[in-house]
Amino acid sequence: MGQTTGTVREWHGELGWGVLDSPQTPGGCWAHFSNIDGPGYRTLTVGATVDLDWEQTEQDGYAFRAILVKQRGA
Repeated sequence: MGQTTGTVREWHGELGWGVLDSPQTPGGCWAHFSNIDGPGYRTLTVGATVDLDWEQTEQDGYAFRAILVKQRGA
């Protein structure tokens, strides 16, 4: 488990998941909308910078999964 700053590579709002990139999560970190800090249905913008708590585990073809995502400036 770790903490880092990342960038949103892709986000599928209609499906509620996406992939975040950071040096500590090579190949990408899978993220679900329920792990984004905030109320209600949450979404991310491609290219946005986020603070990311992650764990190393297999998730839909990625070696990392987000535990908590905080949008910068939100």
